[in-house]
Amino acid sequence: MRFINETTSDEEYDRQRAYFGPFTDAVRDLLDATIRTEVDEQTIRTAQATIEAVTATLRSRQIDGAYGVRVTEAGRSRSWGNPVVGLRNPIAPPLIITRDADDRCVAEFELGAAYEGPPGHVHGGMSALVLDHILGEAASGGMTKPNFTGTISCRYVRATPLGPLRAEAYIDRVDGVKTFARGFIADAEGPTVEAEGVFITPAWAREVS
Repeated sequence: MRFINETTSDEEYDRQRAYFGPFTDAVRDLLDATIRTEVDEQTIRTAQATIEAVTATLRSRQIDGAYGVRVTEAGRSRSWGNPVVGLRNPIAPPLIITRDADDRCVAEFELGAAYEGPPGHVHGGMSALVLDHILGEAASGGMTKPNFTGTISCRYVRATPLGPLRAEAYIDRVDGVKTFARGFIADAEGPTVEAEGVFITPAWAREVS
C-alpha cells in the first residue's frame, strides 16, 4: 500500500473535495452517457475530439503512477483513486460507508449501465469488488488498522438488478492476526450476494512481543 504524507490542511482537503467531487461526477455521467447514447456518427466524432482535448489538458500536469493513500497533516486519510469509494475515480459508484448502531459497515448506492453483466443486472465481478471492499472496511475498523484480504468467497443467491442497492458488512470473529468478516449486497427484496472473508494483519504491522 502506497501511503503519502502530505502537508495539506483540513481547509485545503475540504476545498479539493468541493471541486474534485463534482468533476468526477461529471466524468462518471460521461461513462453512462457513452454506453447509452444513440446520437449520430458526426456528433460522436465531435465529442471524441472535445474529450481528447480535455484529456490532454488534464495530462499537462499529473502525478507519476497511481494515486495511493494520502494522509493530511491532521491525519485525515483519502483513498481518492480507489475503484469502490474513490472521490476522484469515475468508475467508483462511489460507496459512502457509514456505521450503524450495531457497528456494521453500511452503504446505500446505485449501479447503472457501466456495471452491467447479464442484461439488466450487475456483473458478478463488480459485486465481488464491492463486497471485498466493504468487508475489508469492517475488518480494518474503518481503515484505521491494516488488514489485507487473505481469502474471500461469494455466494450468489440470485441475480443482482441494476439500480439502488445496499451493502452491509461486520466482523464475525478475530483469531490472532486473522479477522473474519461477513456481509452481503441486497436490493429491495433482500440479499442477492453473500460473502465471507479472512483479512490478515501484515507482518510489518503486527505488535512485537
